[in-house]
Amino acid sequence: MKARGTGLIFQPTYKDRKTGEIKTSTVWYIQYSVRGKRIRENSESRNQAVAARLLKKRIGEAAAGKPVGPDVEKTTLADLKRMIEDEYTANGRRSSVIKSPLAHLVAYFGKDCRAFEITTDRVTAYITKRQADGAANATINRSLAALKRAFRLAERAGRVATRPYIPMLEENNARSGFLSHAEFLRLHDALPEDLRDPVAFLYHSGWRVSEMRALEWRDVDLAGGVVRLRPEKSKSKSGRTLPLRGELKAIIERADAQRSPECPNVFRRDDGGAIGLFRKSWATACDTAGLGAILVHDLRRTAVRNLVRAGVPEHTAMAVTGHKTASIFRRYDIVTEDDLAVAMDRVTEHLAAQPKKAANVVPLKRTAHVEPMSADQKAVGE
Repeated sequence: MKARGTGLIFQPTYKDRKTGEIKTSTVWYIQYSVRGKRIRENSESRNQAVAARLLKKRIGEAAAGKPVGPDVEKTTLADLKRMIEDEYTANGRRSSVIKSPLAHLVAYFGKDCRAFEITTDRVTAYITKRQADGAANATINRSLAALKRAFRLAERAGRVATRPYIPMLEENNARSGFLSHAEFLRLHDALPEDLRDPVAFLYHSGWRVSEMRALEWRDVDLAGGVVRLRPEKSKSKSGRTLPLRGELKAIIERADAQRSPECPNVFRRDDGGAIGLFRKSWATACDTAGLGAILVHDLRRTAVRNLVRAGVPEHTAMAVTGHKTASIFRRYDIVTEDDLAVAMDRVTEHLAAQPKKAANVVPLKRTAHVEPMSADQKAVGE
């Protein structure tokens, strides 16, 4: 008899289908109970000591309140991948965001890799391999974050007993690209004519390229002087309103004058199609304007900088550009060498306005300290 709570190690018997003979399995099984439920598990070993160690491990996991059972160790990376993809779908998030990060994990570990085999040292080896392949730390971190999230979901579902420690890498991906107004005008003139207004819209609004592409005429109220970005078209999943003033209004009016009933998009190419990728045209225009490797996203960064320099309050500027957190917004507020020079000029002007000579201060003369007279001294004086 085994002591209660220690489980069993045994070799089950079975009936041979051909001969009808009762035989004993050469493989050892274990039996234990978890919250009143009896669980039998194949140790997948003919060694009794291996089965004993597995039983001890299972009892320890059960005592610690961890998920226990053969199904737990059958969870694979493919299962983890499915869990996080399902969560994205259920919450209305774009699963395309994690498609590439997950693909890199599957390519390295293999879809049939069991979750318990993904240990910290193997994750570190994955990081080293990706760095050797030239991947940036920020790119690698997206895969690591997806793996962390998948393990959390699996743990909640009782599909893994433990989560490995997954280290994150230092990121230095805060870009510093921006354009002066004169540089933008040169770039604008170098672009193909059907891209000038879409790019100018990005420069003046600070919207993302995807948001500009998704803008439709049903989102435009020319009479009211506003365009509205629908939540489902925004990366942050929150809609916003952009007043049409100055050049922004002129851009939309020009688009309205060339409006095609077949195309619902505000911005389109000369052939009538919606704005797609224009990397080649962009690169050519940058070279022509003598700007070098400027990114389209630098227009958004520049718009933030222009809003701040124009004295627009931070919370108002964030409402225009669609930034949800002040910390990310401030990363776009670039301090340039010219800004630093202006700061030092102001300090110089401030110091120049100060008096050159200190005011003459005449110190008060010290007076001798006179002790008060006692009653006897007063009597003698009298």
